[in-house]
Amino acid sequence: MRTRKVDIQWLKKKETSSEQLLEGFSRAVILWLISQKPMSGYTVVQEIEKLTGQKFHAGIIYPLLYELEKDGFITAEWTQKGGRRIKHYSLTENGTQMLNQLRQRFEMPVKEVLKDFIKETLNG
Repeated sequence: MRTRKVDIQWLKKKETSSEQLLEGFSRAVILWLISQKPMSGYTVVQEIEKLTGQKFHAGIIYPLLYELEKDGFITAEWTQKGGRRIKHYSLTENGTQMLNQLRQRFEMPVKEVLKDFIKETLNG
């Protein structure tokens, strides 16, 4: 099977504000979460809150989910639970390739820098 190189331009924003950086990182985290198991947008929000210890507004996460779906990195399937319809997201083949590329980019030394950054922040 031939692996296709996936464009990650959405991770490289032209503006360098901290919001842009956080948004790009959030996309990577969303891909990683959904790679663990299919989940609803609400579950994605809850999992990101658990990971970060910060309260996230759904208005931040859902547009990223829609963008990732539009770009073909995730797909959605509606399910019925009681009287409610719930949209569950799962990774596509392109999403898996993207996640693998991101993992390669975050190998050493970036991983060590992030660990050090977090440690310094926690130790204050």
